Amino acid sequence: MKKRPVRTFRCFPPRPDGRTMGGVPRGTLRIYLGAAPGVGKTYAALDEARRRRDRGTDVVVGLVETHARHHTAAMLDGLEVIPRRFAEHRGATFTEMDLDAVLARRPAVAVVDELAHTNVPGSRHAKRWQDVQELLDAGIDVISTVNVQHLESLNDVVETITGVAQRETVPDAVVRAASQVELVDMAPEALRRRMAHGNIYAADKVDAALANYFRPGNLTALRELALLWLAGKVDDQLDRYRAEHHIGGTWETRERVVVALTGGPEGETLIRRAARIASRTKGAELLAVHVARSDGLTGADPAALAGQRVLVDSLGGSFHQVIGDDVPTALLDFARAENATQLVLGASRRGRLARILTPGIGVTTTNQSGPIDVHMVTHAEAGTGWRLPRVRSGLTPRRRLVATALTLALVPALTAALVQGRGTLNLATEMLGYLIVVVSVALIGGFWPALLCALASSLLLNYYFTPPLHHWSVAEGNNALALAGFVLVATMVSRVVDLSARRYGQAARAAAEATTLSMLAGSVLRGEDALPALLDRARETFAMTSATLLERDGDGWRAVLSVGPDPCSRPEDGAVDVPVGDTLALTLTGRPLPAADRRILAAFAAQAAVALDQRRLAEAAARAVPIAQADRVRAALLTAVSHDLRTPLAAAKAAVTGLHSTEAVLSRDERDELLATAEESLDRLTRLVENLLDMSRLQAGALSVFPRPIGLDDVVPHALDELGPPARAIAIRIPDDLPTIDADPALLERVLVNLVGNALRHAPAGRPPVITASSLADRVELRVVDHGPGIPADHRDQVFRPFQRLGDRDNTTGVGLGLALSRGLTEAMNGTLTPEDTPGGGLTMVVSLPAAEPPPSLTALDDAELGPATRSPASVDDLA
Repeated sequence: MKKRPVRTFRCFPPRPDGRTMGGVPRGTLRIYLGAAPGVGKTYAALDEARRRRDRGTDVVVGLVETHARHHTAAMLDGLEVIPRRFAEHRGATFTEMDLDAVLARRPAVAVVDELAHTNVPGSRHAKRWQDVQELLDAGIDVISTVNVQHLESLNDVVETITGVAQRETVPDAVVRAASQVELVDMAPEALRRRMAHGNIYAADKVDAALANYFRPGNLTALRELALLWLAGKVDDQLDRYRAEHHIGGTWETRERVVVALTGGPEGETLIRRAARIASRTKGAELLAVHVARSDGLTGADPAALAGQRVLVDSLGGSFHQVIGDDVPTALLDFARAENATQLVLGASRRGRLARILTPGIGVTTTNQSGPIDVHMVTHAEAGTGWRLPRVRSGLTPRRRLVATALTLALVPALTAALVQGRGTLNLATEMLGYLIVVVSVALIGGFWPALLCALASSLLLNYYFTPPLHHWSVAEGNNALALAGFVLVATMVSRVVDLSARRYGQAARAAAEATTLSMLAGSVLRGEDALPALLDRARETFAMTSATLLERDGDGWRAVLSVGPDPCSRPEDGAVDVPVGDTLALTLTGRPLPAADRRILAAFAAQAAVALDQRRLAEAAARAVPIAQADRVRAALLTAVSHDLRTPLAAAKAAVTGLHSTEAVLSRDERDELLATAEESLDRLTRLVENLLDMSRLQAGALSVFPRPIGLDDVVPHALDELGPPARAIAIRIPDDLPTIDADPALLERVLVNLVGNALRHAPAGRPPVITASSLADRVELRVVDHGPGIPADHRDQVFRPFQRLGDRDNTTGVGLGLALSRGLTEAMNGTLTPEDTPGGGLTMVVSLPAAEPPPSLTALDDAELGPATRSPASVDDLA
C-alpha cells in the first residue's frame, strides 16, 4: 500500500540517562503531535512501530483508535495488539488500555494512542498520560500521539478560535519532556479534501465538520499554534543543550542584531544603522538595549529614550533594559543570552586625552566579544567630549547650616575641655575626640562643613596639643603624619556621606520619573484618547493650572488642544514651555519648574507630538475612505449605466417598435414573442434599478431593516420559487432542529436569490448547487455550495465590490451588484457573508446570522469531529 506523505518537523534532544528507583533505565517517549484532527498522527505512529518491528525490536500496541479509517486499520496488520480491558460505569461498558497486561508483557516499545484521553472512573490513573508515565518508569519506550488543541497552555486559545471547549488536556511539561516530538502537519485545503472524500469521517458528518471545526481559518490557526509551540520547544532544547555542554559562544542559527543605546542624541543614527544591517538577512531580529546602573540611576534622558523606543518599535524591533555597572559585560551578557550575532555600538564621545588614558566601552566590548561581530558606527557627537559635571551636594542647605553651627560650637568646646585635662590624655586620645566631632559633622552636613571642621580641628590640635605647644609647627614626624591622616579620614568620611545623600535623592527622583512614565503609558494603553490624556497627565503630574499644545501657524501660534482653565495662546505666556521640533510647543501655566523636571516634561512633549501625528493620520484616512469609495462607485456606475442599462432598454425599444410597425404583418406568435421580449427586458431593467437604489441606500445608511425570528425553512423555498424552474434541481439539506434566526425575511430572500442565482450560473452540468445549514455557538450559518470553477483566494475581495463580474464574459447578466448588495444586506442584518473553497473544487458562500434562540449543543457531533481525544464506545465526559 502506498504511504500517504505527511509534512513532519522533528526535534531530538539528548536521550535522558536517568534511572528509575529500581535501577532500570527509564523509557523514552516519542510523541506525534497533530496540528489538527485527521492529519495522520496515528498512521505515522503505527508506521514508526512497523519500522522498529522490521528492525527486530519487540513492539506491541497497547491501544490505538482507528476511528474506522481503513488505511489506519491496515497499519495494525502484523503488529501484536494487547487486548483491551472492559470497565463498567453507570450501567455502560467501556474499553480502556490494559496497563497491567502491557507491564506484564514488558515489550521494548509500546504504542499508546491519544495521550490526553480521560480514563473511565475507577481506573488506576485518571489520565492516559499517567499510564504512559508508569510504562516509562518500567523502562518501556512509548510511542504516543496528541493533538495541539489538547495542550494545556493552548486550551483557552483553541476554544477562542474554534468556539469548541476542549475537555481533555495534557500538561505541556509532559509533552516537552518527551525525548522526540514530531509534528504531523497538512495544509488546510488538503485536510478538507480528505474530509470531503470520506477519508476521515462518515459521509453524514462531513458537512457539519467542514462547517464548524474544520473551517480553513480554524485549521490555519491550529497549524500556526502547533508550529509556534514546537519552535519554542526547539529553542528550549537548544538552550538546554548549550547549558549542559557549557557552550557559552554564539550559534548563528539566526541573525540577531543588538544595538546599544545610551539615551544620547546619536541613538537614532545607531538604530537606523542596525535596522539596515538586520534587513540584509531574511528573518533577522533587531534588539535595542539600554544598560542602566544597578542602583536604579541613569544619566540618560527619559524623553530621548522614549523617542528611541518608539523608533525601534516602528522598525519592527524590540526594546530592552538591563541592569549593570560594568557596561561592556552587561552588553555582552545580554547579547550572548539572546544568541546575538552582531552588536552595534556608537563611536565614543570622549575626548582624545580620555581615550588615551582608558580604552573605553567600545574597545573593551570589541576585545571581549568573541564570535559576535561588533560594528562601531560614527556619528555627529563622536569625539566631542563629555562636559564636566557640576559638583553638587545631595544635602539640603538647612543640614549644611546646622553642621556648620555644630562645628563652630563643638570644636571650641572640645578644645577647652581637652586643655583642662592636658596632663592626663595623650595625643592619640585627643585626636580621636576631634575625629568623632568631624565624623558627626560629616554625617549631618556632608563634605563642606566636615572639611571646615577637619581643618579647624587640625589647626587646634597643632597649636594646643602638638609639640612645640602654642606654635603652628610640628616637631615630630609622627605627629605630622597623624595630623595628615586625621584630615584625610575626615575628608573621606564626609565624601561618602555626601555621595550617599546625593544618590538617595537621585534614586527617589528616578523612581518618581519611572512612576510618572508608567502612568503616562498606562493611560494610553487603557484606551484613553491619547492626546487629551497626555496633556491632562502632564498638568496633574506637575501640579500646573493648564497644559496647552501649540502649533506654529504662519508668524503666530494656535492652540491644538488645551486642558485646564486659562490656556495659553503663545509659548511665552506660560510658566514653562518645551519646544517639540520647529512647529510644536508644550506650554504649561502655574508655577516655574526646576530644570530637573524639564527632562520628564520633555517626554510628555515628545509623546504628545506622536499622538497628534497619529490623530491627524487617522482623521485623514477616515476622510479619504468615503471619498475614494464614492469616486470608485461614481466611475463604475457611469460605466455600467452606459452599457448594461442600455442593453435591456434597446431590446425593449426594438420590441415595441416592431409592434407599432405598419410595414409588416405580424402573426399572433410573433406579436407574443415581441411582447415577451419587451416584458423580459423591462423586468431586467427594473431589477437593475432596484439593485442600484438599494446599493445607494446601503451606502447612505438609509436602508430600513425589520428583523424578526424566522426559520430558514420558511425563507429558502420562497427564494427558490422566485428563481423558477432552474432552481428545482438544487439539493436542500437543512436540519429540522436548526434554531430560528433574527433577520429581515424580505432582505434575506433577496440575498439568497442573488447567491443561488450566481451558483446556478457557474454550476457544471450534472452537479447542481447544494444549500446546507448548521449552528455554531450563537450563530446560524447557511451555505450555498457550487462545484464550478471557483475564485482564486487573492481575487475574492473583488467580487464584493460594486460593478464587478470577475471572470464573467456574459455582459448581459447585470451590472455586477449581486454579491456586493448581498454582503451589504447581510451586514445590515448583523450578519456576515464570506466565501470559502468547496472541497473538490468550487466556491461556497457562507451567510452567518445571529440565532434568535440558543442553538443546540455542538455535542451532536462526536468528539472525533470536534477535536477532543476520542474514546470507545462512548464519551466519558458524558457520564457525569
